[in-house]
Order: sequence, then structure tokens, then C-alpha cells
Amino acid sequence: MSAMESPRFDPEAADHLRSQLNELAELAGSLAHEIKNPLSVIRLNMELLAEDLAEARSAEQRRALAKVEMVMKQCTRLENLLNDFLRFARVRQLDLSPGDLNEHVDRVLDLYEAQAKENHVEVVRYLDPDLPTILLDEQALQAALVNLVKNALEAMPTGGQLVARTRMTRSGVALDLIDTGCGMDDRTALQMFEAFYSTKAAGSGLGLPTAKKIIEAHGARIGVQSELGRGTQFTLEFPMPARLR
Repeated sequence: MSAMESPRFDPEAADHLRSQLNELAELAGSLAHEIKNPLSVIRLNMELLAEDLAEARSAEQRRALAKVEMVMKQCTRLENLLNDFLRFARVRQLDLSPGDLNEHVDRVLDLYEAQAKENHVEVVRYLDPDLPTILLDEQALQAALVNLVKNALEAMPTGGQLVARTRMTRSGVALDLIDTGCGMDDRTALQMFEAFYSTKAAGSGLGLPTAKKIIEAHGARIGVQSELGRGTQFTLEFPMPARLR
């Protein structure tokens, strides 16, 4: 049996594919905006109708109010889904500049400090003070970290521990986010970065895919190890550009 030849990289084909994907993302974003406008009108009118029925006395009026509130709830869910989708579709070329990974990890953990305490989650920080500077996009990176920290806290509804650890690697720096939550089975771990895949009833399935797109746009890698009942570890590995070494 002859060995199969590896496909050759065709830069023109890659550019054409990239152009097609960008065009598709633009069309999808425009469609999402077009859906949001009438959806906002529907929700606004439902809110006005709910005000009219706020003092419902008859059984018929109370049933009508319950239906209006259900429509409002679904409108809100769809608006959240569209907002998540627009964030997912907007991930483009990043504006990279030298930055401190520890600073951004601290900032996101501080943002979720109150929620962590409320959920009885202990947040432990092992941030290497000698970590070198890397190239990063501040807003995009923080959005990715928010998705990962939020996901970790949601995996520990009855408490636990979240460890954030930064460290040097041979080619750059790494961030480990380790939780003692419910963990994932193999199927979920394989599909968790697929758009619209979610194990949560109200989840959009776009938080982790968006985080992955942002991390990879930094030239970095994201990996996951998980075990049911024991927890999950996300590892982000960022390259250190030669000019910053």
C-alpha cells in the first residue's frame, strides 16, 4: 500500500476560503441585527400589554398575563442568544500590544469575586510575578477569560475551589484554570467548542466557542482536561514573540 501524500498548502485557496468565511460572518451578523429589531418591538409591546394586565382579576385575564410573560421570557432569551452570536461572529483580526497576562486574570477574577463568595467557591491565585510580557488584545482576552471563569463557577453551584495559575513554558506563558466542579464526560469535552452545543437549558452554546476563537486569534492554544465528579482544567498557552523575549 502506497503512503498517502500530505496535502500541500495553497495560500491562494486559503485566502479565498478566509474571504468566504468573512463574507458569511458579515451576512450572519447582518441577519442577526435584522432579527433583533422586530424582536425588540415584540418584547416592548408585550411589556406594555403586561402592564395593562398587571391588575388582572379574572381567571381569563390571569391566563392571558401568564402567556404574555412567557412570550417576554422567550424574547429575552432570543435577544441574549443573538447578542452572543454577534460577539461570536465579530471575532476578527485583533489589535495586539504588549501586556501583562496576570493583570487581566486578576481583573476578571475580581469581577467575579462576589459571585464566587455567594456560591461558596474559594478562588486561589498562583500568578507568577516574573511572567514575561506577551502580545494581547485587552478587550478580547478579557471577554475570553470571562467566559471561562463564568463556566467554571457555573460548574460549582454548591461550592468548590477555582485555581488560577500562570507559569512559564518553553515557548511562552500558560494559564491554568482548574475547578472542582461537576466535570464533563468525553462526549461533552469533544463537543464543547462547537457552536450552539450546550448542556445548559438556557445556554446559547457560544460562550466557549467564542473564547476558543479569541484565544486562537492570539496565536495561542486552549486545551481541556476533565473528569466527571472531579472537575475541569482549561489550559491556555500563549506564545512569546521573539522581539519580546
